[in-house]
Amino acid sequence: MEVDVYSLDGKVSGKVALPSAFSKGFRPEIVRRAILSEQSQEYQPQGHSVMAGFNTTAVYVGKYSGYRRGRHMGMSIRPRQKLGGGAMGDVRRVPSSVKGHRAHPHKIEKRITEQINRKEYLLAIESAISGAASAELVLKKHVLDKKVFPLVVDDGIEKVSKSKELTKVLGALGVSKDLEKSHKPRLRKGTARLSSKRHFRNSVLIVAKDASSIGRAGRNIAGVDVCAIDSLTVSKLAPGAIPRLMLWSKSAVEGVESALKKQVS
Repeated sequence: MEVDVYSLDGKVSGKVALPSAFSKGFRPEIVRRAILSEQSQEYQPQGHSVMAGFNTTAVYVGKYSGYRRGRHMGMSIRPRQKLGGGAMGDVRRVPSSVKGHRAHPHKIEKRITEQINRKEYLLAIESAISGAASAELVLKKHVLDKKVFPLVVDDGIEKVSKSKELTKVLGALGVSKDLEKSHKPRLRKGTARLSSKRHFRNSVLIVAKDASSIGRAGRNIAGVDVCAIDSLTVSKLAPGAIPRLMLWSKSAVEGVESALKKQVS
């Protein structure tokens, strides 16, 4: 299958054959599982101090110790704080007491990451790529003048280094309407809206073989993400397991299969 290659001014300048990764078919269950696996890699291990709930003067003196005993006093026989004058304080050191230790605290050695097979992860990336090549799936979320997917641009886009120039290129390719939607910040529900941070909707993902120059141009445009072909992830390709609008450079399309094999090997 061949698609048109557009120049920076939005005109057709040639054609390129799409690799097999663009025709695998979109499988949302595989993509969702890969995203959950990627997110689990960012979890922070939780653990409690070994001495949590034990830093106290409380001690268990026995059932019939004579001194500091709890017999016939209407008090439970538990480890209690040592107070002055032989008085018995509050219960400590047991899980059922106030400020006692937890019965089953978090263990830092617990495995909290979700593993995924390498071939399954490769299938998820290919599925996300092929989902972005489907006009029916992409147009459910994005607004685009051109109905040809995926959008492929000649390699001159990789040399764009200014945000102003990149905005003009995206406008010539018919992505300006989708960018306008992403420029409207939204507030998250709940207590997160109390912060001054604003969240912008994902618009277009630019995939390039060399993203060193265009990465600087795209980082200042809300909704635009830039990714090198060697560092593709499922979360970037299909956030929320929903196919995303993507713009590929010609070199990135031609080298996508070899890059994916190196990534999972």
